[in-house]
Amino acid sequence: MSSPSLFRIPIVDLRAQYAKIRDEVRSAIDDVAESQQFILGPAVTQFEAQMAHYLNCAHAVGVASGSDALLLALMALDIGPGDAVITTPFTFFSTVSSITRLGATPLLVDIDDENYLLAAKGVERLLSEHGKIHQGATTDVRTGLRIKALLPVHLFGQCCAMNELSTLARKFQLRIVEDVAQACGARMAMDGHEKFAGTIGDLGCFSFFPSKNLGGFGDGGLVSANSSELAARLRMLRMHGESAKYHHAVTGINSRLDSLQAAVLSVKQRYLDTWCEQRIERAQVYHRLFRQSGLLGAQAVAIPAATSDKSHVFNNYVIGAERRDGLQQFLAESGIQSEAYYPLPLHLQKCFADLGYQQGDFPKAESAANRVLALPLYPELTVAQQEAVVETVGAFYRR
Repeated sequence: MSSPSLFRIPIVDLRAQYAKIRDEVRSAIDDVAESQQFILGPAVTQFEAQMAHYLNCAHAVGVASGSDALLLALMALDIGPGDAVITTPFTFFSTVSSITRLGATPLLVDIDDENYLLAAKGVERLLSEHGKIHQGATTDVRTGLRIKALLPVHLFGQCCAMNELSTLARKFQLRIVEDVAQACGARMAMDGHEKFAGTIGDLGCFSFFPSKNLGGFGDGGLVSANSSELAARLRMLRMHGESAKYHHAVTGINSRLDSLQAAVLSVKQRYLDTWCEQRIERAQVYHRLFRQSGLLGAQAVAIPAATSDKSHVFNNYVIGAERRDGLQQFLAESGIQSEAYYPLPLHLQKCFADLGYQQGDFPKAESAANRVLALPLYPELTVAQQEAVVETVGAFYRR
């Protein structure tokens, strides 16, 4: 991604956010500096408790990154060689690499072309046609692999169809690991109750990369859990598998959320719901502007579904655009930053060639990879800036 400072309208403006919370953040950082407790100190304990309370879950375990959160979650579920995990080909790299790094096999299912999310009907079709339940476990009859988990990705800030996916997981005895890297603060109705993304399955994996709705001053992540057993295992795995100092019960990794990040995140988390609401408001402005532009009727642009609840908290405002790469270049020349998520779906990545997937296997993901473009969106974005973005998009298609 190009530096936001090169653009008059960046895709995200973290300087504007920092200006509003500078004193609180600096005070929190000073507290850590004075304590000199940088690794899993009181600031981390406080932030974990703060997140568990916010998410209304039993446990929150801070880790070094969102990628590590996924890896550790799968490790905690003992997923490895001979196991398969169902997920999407249209997501960030670490969703699938966390599976392959453990020697397990990703079973990919195409997306819903309306929202780019893992298609529940596709998951149901795969399990119904190829999954055999025997003695409380599901086997892929084609490969003999144990299908142990489902890994839905709440992409761009929008919740997956978790009611349907949870029903399938119960029927086929699967664990659910939610990838919540782009959807911190999103929530949905489940069984008559509102639940946060990340608390519906067995484990929820969060990223605090700076551009996220809740972003730190570097890398950071968290795993949410309601199981005390899984939380204890996560805490052990993030510390090289230590059961006691210098005594290792299992082989873990070094993945600890540091105190400076936790201190910053504790401050920023208090603003999270407000920022999510402001993102939704700006998404609604984009909706209105695009509807008025005439671009939708011309089939040049497709916009996200409208929402006023928090089932979509718009970590990204993503359009589907004809001649996407040309539009992105035109925007850049006009001083407007945008980002193509994701230009090559994971089943076509060279490093995953041994999975055996081919061009055409997931046509909806492949179509999205050629069309999706994220436009500037952040709480401080002005209506005038949004008008300039939409006018520039229109100017490209009128050329």
